[in-house]
Amino acid sequence: MTEMPTLSPESATDSWTVAGRTFKSRLIVGTGKYKDFAQNAAALEASGAEIVTVAVRRVNVSDSKAPMLTDFIDPKKTTYLPNTAGCFNADEAIRTLRLAREAGGWDLVKLEVLGEAKTLYPDMRETLKATEVLANEGFLPMVYCTDDPIAAKQLEDAGAVAVMPLGAPIGSGLGIQNRVTIRLIVEGANVPVLVDAGVGTASDAAVAMELGCEGVLMNTAIAEAKDPILMARAMKLSVEAGRSAYLAGRMQKRRYADPSSPLAGLI
Repeated sequence: MTEMPTLSPESATDSWTVAGRTFKSRLIVGTGKYKDFAQNAAALEASGAEIVTVAVRRVNVSDSKAPMLTDFIDPKKTTYLPNTAGCFNADEAIRTLRLAREAGGWDLVKLEVLGEAKTLYPDMRETLKATEVLANEGFLPMVYCTDDPIAAKQLEDAGAVAVMPLGAPIGSGLGIQNRVTIRLIVEGANVPVLVDAGVGTASDAAVAMELGCEGVLMNTAIAEAKDPILMARAMKLSVEAGRSAYLAGRMQKRRYADPSSPLAGLI
């Protein structure tokens, strides 16, 4: 009987840490675009994610008279990551996260400051400004940014506890468009790097992990799939596979063929 292979010590104990908090799952999922909170909760369970992002300006977490996300996703079991989706300047984002801390006591937050509505690209000047203010006020900002190694390092210096470069425009599902700059950001960072935005399917998530990112965040790729629960499961597996491939160390690419078996000494 053939024995099943066992996990290496590295993969068996693999985890990541942000702002002193350690997680086993490297997948972060959102809480928007699902048909209801029940489906969102089911997708979260299938994904194995330990962190969910919550758009403070859109998702109900405090009005007990309306359906509440907390009734379906227990904040004692899952880490809530309040985000500033829909904010287009630093002041809006700072005010939104101050309200989130008042409502739920959250200090680990996701900052995004958008430049304009068509592309939803981050406004890096306003993002940097907000990062500095929030860090000085004791927040622990994980920051959505362009896939620019210089901007990522500036955010880190300003107090970002993680940098989250986009793979492609938010909600586009185009996958990672520039592997070179993502890899450069990973190589230069002293804080976790997570791909945020643009993932469309499982192979995109695997690529993010193969590039050495600590994790990947997605929402639309799961919520708008024909079967969100099955896609959540696929994303879980792809993140794990991509991480294992990164740890294993891929073979070198070659310009020409190299036979798997020696050609010398053939019968």
